[in-house]
Amino acid sequence: MIGLLAGLMLAGAAPAATCAPEHLVAKTVNTWPAADADQGAAADEGHFYAIDNAVIAKHDRLTGALIRRWSGEAAGQVRHINSCFHEGGRLYCANSNYPQVPMGSSAEIFDAQTLAPLSSHSFGVMDEGSLTWFDRVKGGWIAGFTHYSKPGGLPYKDNRYSGVVAFDAQWRRMGGWLYPAAILEAMAPHGASGGSIGPDGYLYVSGHDLPEVYVLAKPAMGPMLVHIATIAVEAKGQAFTWGENDKRHIFAVDRDEENRVLEIAMPPVTPACHASMISRFEQ
Repeated sequence: MIGLLAGLMLAGAAPAATCAPEHLVAKTVNTWPAADADQGAAADEGHFYAIDNAVIAKHDRLTGALIRRWSGEAAGQVRHINSCFHEGGRLYCANSNYPQVPMGSSAEIFDAQTLAPLSSHSFGVMDEGSLTWFDRVKGGWIAGFTHYSKPGGLPYKDNRYSGVVAFDAQWRRMGGWLYPAAILEAMAPHGASGGSIGPDGYLYVSGHDLPEVYVLAKPAMGPMLVHIATIAVEAKGQAFTWGENDKRHIFAVDRDEENRVLEIAMPPVTPACHASMISRFEQ
């Protein structure tokens, strides 16, 4: 009887193995000088977009030439564009009032051809913090919100309160997750500056300064995302986007000697943990 009970308990137990993250290295395959490449980059098939707070600069990918530039007011409503991504001829951008408090955020939509503003969704004040990135998932949106352990943050909420929120198509909250503690420690005093769902269905996020991209999976149980890989990249933090093709390429920024947009080939990720521990995001 004791043996039978022990067997039943083991059969119903979760896998004991932990998920040790892979350590991988990406390869930069293209670079373009871009004066406005400070906050992040976006791309479509023929262009890349350099992002800098209240500026979006559209460049030709073949020549690197500047085609068009949108500029808002430095102290205006769209003053801190954290990230953008391209979809269906539009740029979807995460905006906040950083470093002001209370923190306020909005999603700003631009025409990718003309860079004219098309629409806006205001989040107002969110307990989750400041919006830094968002992406489309099946049935709605996924978004990253950041708290800061520095000026621009709240004295009673440091960067450990940063997290990921799931919304439906009308921006109603449906759920959310914590970032793993080790990743938040690496990103401190900031949170995730960039984030996007990869072609493999995992969430890729970047911090503010380190040349790393962290790969996260949904947990089968519990509130914390599972860290499955760290990828070394040439870009030192800030926002990125995936290219619009079958290649595993991202577009990111480098701010070392001169501002540049980088095209980076990302290696495939093979999670080391048991398949029952994690799942992917659906797009």
